[in-house]
Amino acid sequence: MRTLPRLSLSEKAFSQQVVDLARLLGFKVYRTWLSVRSPSGFPDLVLVRPPRLIFAELKSERGRLTEAQEAWLELLRQVPGVEVYVWKPSEWEAIVAVLSRDGQGAAVSSR
Repeated sequence: MRTLPRLSLSEKAFSQQVVDLARLLGFKVYRTWLSVRSPSGFPDLVLVRPPRLIFAELKSERGRLTEAQEAWLELLRQVPGVEVYVWKPSEWEAIVAVLSRDGQGAAVSSR
């Protein structure tokens, strides 16, 4: 079976890959399925594996942040200990590295 290059992933498919990886690495994952009644701009994913709390906004390669997304991300960055990321499919190796770390920066094995 031929796989598509990661750069051609839809945001939905990319999101599922990140969620699958996070769960494999022991994170509890929250994502809003229907954002119609949710606050505009809130990040796509909330990942928790104590002592880590990660907020991640996922974008396609050409995707851009809205003003509301930028405002949420900037506010969250001001919270001590919280990790905030904007990820695109081309950054897969960096995503794997970030999610594989423990709270002190060391790599962890999948659980």
